Amino acid sequence: MPKLAITWRRSAIGQKEDQKRTIRALGLRRLNHTVIQPDNRSMRGMVFKVRHLVEVRELPDE
Repeated sequence: MPKLAITWRRSAIGQKEDQKRTIRALGLRRLNHTVIQPDNRSMRGMVFKVRHLVEVRELPDE
């Protein structure tokens, strides 16, 4: 299954509370923190919601 590398790049200060909760649900804890998540519809939806705060890379299958 393909994976996504999601990196938190911009602060969530001043953003809506649901976007802050989405950042936390993605597993991100601090700025410049990167997590590896499966590439599925729910992850893509969460990334889309906070696309202005994160950077996403697709990782090749292993």
